Amino acid sequence: MPRKPIAPVLDRRHLLGGMAATAALGTGSALAGSARATWVRPGEAGWPAAGEWASLGRAVGDRLAPGGLPEPVAEQLLHNPYYIRDQPGLTQSSGRIDGWRSSPSAYVVRARHAGDVAAAVRFAARHRVRLVVKGGGHSYLGGSTAPDSLLVWTRDMESITLHDALVPIDTGAAPVAAVSVGAGCVWQDVYDAVTTKAGRYVQGGGCATVGVAGLVQGGGFGSLSKGYGLAAASLIEAEIVTADGTVRTVNAARDPDLFWALKGGGGGSWGVVTRLTLRTHRLPDTVGAVRWQVTARSDGAFRALIARFVDLYADTLMNPHWGEQVSARPGNRFEVSMLFQGLDADTARGAWSPLGDWVAARPDDYGIDQPLSIVALPARHLWDGDFLQANAPEAIRWDDRPGIAPRRWWWAGDGAEAGAFWHGYESAWLPASLLASPAGRDRLVDAWVAAGRLWRTSFHFNKGLAGASPDTLAASRATAMNPQVLDAFALAIIAMNGPSAYGSGPPPDAAEARDHLARIRLAMTELRRAAPDAGSYVSECDYALADWQRACWGGHYRRLAAIKARYDPGGLFVVHHGVGSVRDG
Repeated sequence: MPRKPIAPVLDRRHLLGGMAATAALGTGSALAGSARATWVRPGEAGWPAAGEWASLGRAVGDRLAPGGLPEPVAEQLLHNPYYIRDQPGLTQSSGRIDGWRSSPSAYVVRARHAGDVAAAVRFAARHRVRLVVKGGGHSYLGGSTAPDSLLVWTRDMESITLHDALVPIDTGAAPVAAVSVGAGCVWQDVYDAVTTKAGRYVQGGGCATVGVAGLVQGGGFGSLSKGYGLAAASLIEAEIVTADGTVRTVNAARDPDLFWALKGGGGGSWGVVTRLTLRTHRLPDTVGAVRWQVTARSDGAFRALIARFVDLYADTLMNPHWGEQVSARPGNRFEVSMLFQGLDADTARGAWSPLGDWVAARPDDYGIDQPLSIVALPARHLWDGDFLQANAPEAIRWDDRPGIAPRRWWWAGDGAEAGAFWHGYESAWLPASLLASPAGRDRLVDAWVAAGRLWRTSFHFNKGLAGASPDTLAASRATAMNPQVLDAFALAIIAMNGPSAYGSGPPPDAAEARDHLARIRLAMTELRRAAPDAGSYVSECDYALADWQRACWGGHYRRLAAIKARYDPGGLFVVHHGVGSVRDG
């Protein structure tokens, strides 16, 4: 079948990097479960001797290096997510209060292919060295960092290959348009190849610098997920190195249980994914954005506005065309930042005009902080950096380091997360049953208003699939995600980050961070009055979530635990809130 190479594997000269975080604000990377006591550490009996490390270096083509942090420090680049990505000792988040700290590994294998990965996995298993994996480095739970570890860094595995008609091996399935992606790729590069250049769509993440492999294994949402489903739902084949050092190609016919686990069973638990093949879709003609900010002048007016929006969403917007978020904030502030696809601007404007007109008719009750704005553009340009630079330069930032090619950019709104130190991050799936009756809507409105008065409470409508098409729901039902995602109209997120723990400035303020965390938890408690049994998204959940097995996977957890026991009986792959990371009683 035709295979079109789009981008070669890139060599990066920037191998070392980062800044040590200061102040003891966390516990280090999460090392959960009984396997913790069996890992050896430098200076302990059993830690590999210099000759054994040298042997691993030869096995991976001399691409083994000591871990660590760079000298001199490039502090001015610590807000550049691509710079952070290029440093093996850094991760996109620098830590979480009372949770984890970004820490460089003892050694790093800069893998080029699955053979390098397999050598590293076998070495770690034989010597009981803590193993971690990093692609894009985005993990709010610290899954890609641990001290005294061996890091498998997939940074250079950046091949992207388009397929006009691919049949996964041994499946006999009908051929489909697809893209094969190396584990080191980030979504901006994939969108550039699939959408900007080829005019197709692949369901991926919203943030340009998120790694492909981690997002898919977590389930994965993007701005258009209500239309195209989970990123994991488009996975049709994967190459993975399992704990026994075997390189496997898995799909619906080969190791089908493991393949299912990779579709939303959580990153870092099953092995090291080295390549993924994802179905691509017809690109819609248009995408667009709605922006609006309103401040209510009284508590009563605020509740009335939230109630009007809930009605609008339930009656008009809960369909495959609409995604992204609306927030309620302290100070009776209402903020809209939604995206749409497959609609023209006039149609989108018509959907919002009843609420816009209602607010405009009540100037004594509402102040307009940002007028209602609705724009649309050809979908092919959504991730086209040159087009965005020419038409919306304020929306993006460029990686302007000298000598870096190709030119890469990130969304300006995501820049605050580069190196961020997290104070709190909680999520809950909100069932569409709340929208089915006036009483349910009232409970939802009361809970959202109460939570929003305590902390910014955002409903991410693309991260709940209620309102999607039957085909989209069917594909997402065949994943390992908590089935609640199918019946949820949104994922509620309440979070806060502060200044980075990297750099030479003051360390994060622990007292302030804990105060913010307490407020975040109070806000989520208020919201859960409307949805007390709501599950949580494993990639965006509370670090201290007590019932994480049920919350993240629901009834799927028992099956996932059995798959984990089969493919990783020794517990080599352990991450916080990962399947099998604690004893299941």
